[in-house]
Amino acid sequence: MKQLVAVLLLVLSAFVVSPAPAVSAAPGAPPRLAAQTLTWTADNDITRYKSAPTSAQPGETTIVFENSEATGNTILMSHTLTFDTSTPGYNHDVSLNILANPFDANNGRHTATVTLTPGKYRYFCTIPGHGSMVGEFTVSGDPVEDETAPTVSGTVSGQRDAQGNYVGSATVTVQATDNAGGSGVASVEYQVDDTSWTPYTAPVVVSGIGDHSVQFRATDNAGNVSPVGSVQFRVVEPQQQDTTPPTVTAAVTGDRDAQGRYVGSATVTVTATDNTGGSGVAGIEASVDGAPFLPYTAPIVVDDPGEHMVHYRAVDNAGNVSPEGMAGFTVVEPEPQDTTPPTVTSSVSGNREPDGDYIGLATVTVTATDSGSGVAGVEYSLDGAAFVAYTAPVEVRALGAHTVRYRATDVAGNVSPIGSTSFTVVQPPAEDVVPPATTATVTGSRDANGSYIDTATVTVTATDSQSGVRTVEYALDAGAWTVYSGPIAVGTAGPHSVRYRATDNAGNVAAEKTVSFTVVEPGSDACPNSDNRATVVIRGHDTGVSNKDTGNGCTINDLVAENGEYPDHPTFVRHVQSVTAPLVTAGLITRRDQGAIVRAAAASDIGTRSVHAFF
Repeated sequence: MKQLVAVLLLVLSAFVVSPAPAVSAAPGAPPRLAAQTLTWTADNDITRYKSAPTSAQPGETTIVFENSEATGNTILMSHTLTFDTSTPGYNHDVSLNILANPFDANNGRHTATVTLTPGKYRYFCTIPGHGSMVGEFTVSGDPVEDETAPTVSGTVSGQRDAQGNYVGSATVTVQATDNAGGSGVASVEYQVDDTSWTPYTAPVVVSGIGDHSVQFRATDNAGNVSPVGSVQFRVVEPQQQDTTPPTVTAAVTGDRDAQGRYVGSATVTVTATDNTGGSGVAGIEASVDGAPFLPYTAPIVVDDPGEHMVHYRAVDNAGNVSPEGMAGFTVVEPEPQDTTPPTVTSSVSGNREPDGDYIGLATVTVTATDSGSGVAGVEYSLDGAAFVAYTAPVEVRALGAHTVRYRATDVAGNVSPIGSTSFTVVQPPAEDVVPPATTATVTGSRDANGSYIDTATVTVTATDSQSGVRTVEYALDAGAWTVYSGPIAVGTAGPHSVRYRATDNAGNVAAEKTVSFTVVEPGSDACPNSDNRATVVIRGHDTGVSNKDTGNGCTINDLVAENGEYPDHPTFVRHVQSVTAPLVTAGLITRRDQGAIVRAAAASDIGTRSVHAFF
């Protein structure tokens, strides 16, 4: 479940939400409880909070925001509780922005401690589409006078050597709280090595080589000033050797629908830094949907509808490779709007002289495609005549030069530009009275009896040295004659016969011939000890997908091989992607089924105990 939480939070990272204020206490002091607690709850509704307070007293307050299965959220929907800090007429002294999801690290229940002052506060949900989740509450009464100074402390962080010195630089982080007084921290100041007091707005980086002292103090809103605190440390020259891998992250952006799916396309931006090691990032690699890793040079745009997984990693100039990360998302097709005409092309075929003229007959084939609404119709015009509907290749036998023009119209009414092709038909050198020569071969794996196992492929060949071959036809078993366009694959078990014949451009028809053979079903079971559970289950995660036989005695659970050995978790997820992709192509499972199986693999702990990212 925790792995799924990490996945859900990454998808929601497009709505960048600030962390909620946390309650902190002076070093060594026991934790304090706020004077009052205000609770908000949320469920599946995006039009209102399930419950919310309407009034409160001033002073230190514990805020509780719960969006969980216990409060009625059963569809994994995220909500935020955000205090308004800009609309006129409301108090703007509390900055609160909490994101809660039923399966996040806190199971949807979050707390924060704030200090309320008399007046009116407005709150709302920042997630797009949840705009009607808004309300306000009133704080009445007088706060307790604050006569207690804030508590301030400082910590030093950074890379350290064996003597405890900071290598290259040290970062001083100052923390100030006003839990005892209650009026809240108004400002924090610091100074480095007794220079001058400066407002503290971010951690202070000290990179000068030598010994240092950083002093700090805080003032609350009642004017109380804390005692001056300080930290001492030494910064030494950095070591040259870099043994720390880069840090690499990914963000998925694009237009999204109400379900969080990306409409039309999703863009994956991968960022890598090497601040700790110091040698610098040498390169980034990415893999889309289990494909081989390739160098990452620009954001990756994925526009194929369906569920996708992008793996990524980085290497620094010292050769350190980062842990592999993952980002999962779903792309859906946009609403169709076709304004593009079809693409139409032509080709001319027939027996030709050395100078390119067609002997006795030229056949013009027109092809139209339309990726939008689809082709509605094709028309052609021969030698300037009126356009007529094109329903089959156009045979031109009249001697002389010819031009065929053509165009296509799609279902949306878009008409293609008119194309044309020109050619010349000449008299055959002599009358052709000899039919074409035909042969047929059968190929495939055969058993000891000569039968073809699973599939037999019939290839028909026709030649004509005079006027040339016009058409080749075949009939399978008792079926009708069909134009032969390529090898015929016969996969039905039992005896079969294929009849075949050919016609040349002079109209001579070859004598009918027949080739006979038998197809038998495979007799071996590739997985004699199959996992025959009813549904596909990966380490306790039931996908609900039927555990089908994949055609050779192996079930889908056999292919997943959840008990196999994998060097890490991403490798296992890529394995599951690769073995389920052919099942989608074969029609055994749908893309949705594959998505459910891959999500279960990502949510499992196979290969590792942590999941970097997923939906």
